[in-house]
Amino acid sequence: MSTYTIHPIVMGTKLFDKGMMTYQQGYGTPYTIPIYTWYIEGGDKRILVDTGEMQPIISEEREKAIGGTIYTFEDGLAKYGLKPEDIDIIIHTHLHNDHCENDYKCENATIYVHEKELEHIHTPHPLDFRYLEDYIEDVEENGQVVAVKSDTEVVPGITMIHTPAHTPGGMSVKIDTDKGSVLICGFCTILENLYPPIEVRAMEMEVIPPGTNTGPNEAYDILLKAKDMADHVLPLHEPKWASMETVPE
Repeated sequence: MSTYTIHPIVMGTKLFDKGMMTYQQGYGTPYTIPIYTWYIEGGDKRILVDTGEMQPIISEEREKAIGGTIYTFEDGLAKYGLKPEDIDIIIHTHLHNDHCENDYKCENATIYVHEKELEHIHTPHPLDFRYLEDYIEDVEENGQVVAVKSDTEVVPGITMIHTPAHTPGGMSVKIDTDKGSVLICGFCTILENLYPPIEVRAMEMEVIPPGTNTGPNEAYDILLKAKDMADHVLPLHEPKWASMETVPE
């Protein structure tokens, strides 16, 4: 069985209230999150987890806030000698716009996503404005999308796991590496969500649900389970990864 190397590539940022990440915590605190494409190197397929923003804001201020370089999709892939048309597989954690804006550029890729994400991107609730079907219409028309209904092994050593803490079809991605198993979270979180500060733990809370969630109680329970799903757990928007070529260290 292949083992893989995980490369986080920053392909966008968001500047907003920290409470958007940490439910009931951090409100009123400005916070900048990186938006990643994860290049999964190894095996005989070129694989991405999510595809980031189409036109990221690239500024010294934002790069300083996250501690790393922000790339366009093309420049980020070029670091590893790749072009969008070289990508064989895209695995989606979910279909909020910042996770799928560059799908259409990967004209040769097979795209795996939970069927509930497809339902919601075409008929979103008014509260969930992050679903924008324009970003996936081309790849759907091209027959590139594979809808999954449950936990799915995409290739040997890479498995999608249904973890609907942030969106109904949220999928975490478990990957075998030479440093053990790694879980890329399918919910928008930072390290603080999984490892809260002492003042939160003092309230007998072991995790903090995502600021946007499918239901805080259920999301809490899913995060708690996710912590034990792999040897290493990578929150989707943790700034720490922005300065790292590979994760985990």
